[in-house]
Amino acid sequence: MNEDALKIGLVSISDRASQGVYQDQGIPALQEWFAQALTSPWTVITRLIPDEQPVIEATLKELADEARCHLVLTTGGTGPAPRDVTPEATLAVANKVMPGFGEQMRQISLHYVPTAILSRQVAVIRGGCLIVNLPGQPKSIRETLEGVKDAEGKSLVHGIFAAIPYCVDLIGGPYIETNEAVVKGFRPKSAVRAK
Repeated sequence: MNEDALKIGLVSISDRASQGVYQDQGIPALQEWFAQALTSPWTVITRLIPDEQPVIEATLKELADEARCHLVLTTGGTGPAPRDVTPEATLAVANKVMPGFGEQMRQISLHYVPTAILSRQVAVIRGGCLIVNLPGQPKSIRETLEGVKDAEGKSLVHGIFAAIPYCVDLIGGPYIETNEAVVKGFRPKSAVRAK
C-alpha cells in the first residue's frame, strides 16, 4: 500500500440499510465522487452501521485510532428525529470541534432547501483524523462537498472539500491534490507544493 495515500473511512449510518431493507446509496456516491475529485493516491475503508450511538462511537474510534484514517466521512443520522444520533456520537469521540464545517454545509444546503436548518452536521478532529458528518442523500453529499456553482460552473459558495486538503496537512496527513474541475482545494501560498 502507498504510504503517501490518503486513507478515507466512509461510514453510512442507517438502521434500514444496515439491516438490508434497502441498498445504501451514501458510500457508493462518495466512492464515485472521490474517483472524480482526487488526483493524488487514496484508499478507502467502508462501514455500514445502524443508528446506535455506541456503535457509531466505536466505529469512529476504530477508523481513527486503529485503521489510522486521515479522513472519515459519515452519511446519515444528522436530523432531528429521535434515532438521529450521529452528531452526538461524533462529538463524544472528539479532541477538537471544527464548527466551520457544519456552518458551511448548512449555508450550502440552504441554497437548495429551507429544511437545511434542521441538519445538525458537525466535524471534529480525533488525533490525526478529520471526521465530518455529511447529509444522507447522494445529491446533498455532492452539493456540500462541491458547493454552489453558477451555470458556467464557477463557484458561488465554496464546498467544504475546498478546506479539507489543508486541514489534513495541518493535522499531519498526506498532501491531497484535487481535480479542479470538480473541486479546488485551497491552501495558503506558503503551503502549496511545487508540481
